[in-house]
Amino acid sequence: MVFIQGGCVYIMTNKRHTVLYVGVTSDLTGRVWEHKTHFYPDSFTAKYQCEKLVYYCFYPRIEEAIAVEKAVKGGNRKAKIKLINELNPDWIDLYDKLIEE
Repeated sequence: MVFIQGGCVYIMTNKRHTVLYVGVTSDLTGRVWEHKTHFYPDSFTAKYQCEKLVYYCFYPRIEEAIAVEKAVKGGNRKAKIKLINELNPDWIDLYDKLIEE
């Protein structure tokens, strides 16, 4: 039996909101923690200090999440900002809310 689990598309940013990183994961809490702690010190998010989770959206199938991630990554900055503003107009760090759930 093959288990197909869902996934999340997420966007991280730095303190000044000058850098946006789009990712996909099946473990959002764990993956964001890795970004925040620079678990991978040579990664893009560590280099640009993208430690703030400003957007995420869950999809029931990981394949859907991957397709959406590719589309979001392929879009321009304005489209990414629109996504963030629709969910999180104050650009607060959603990680604390996430770990409370």
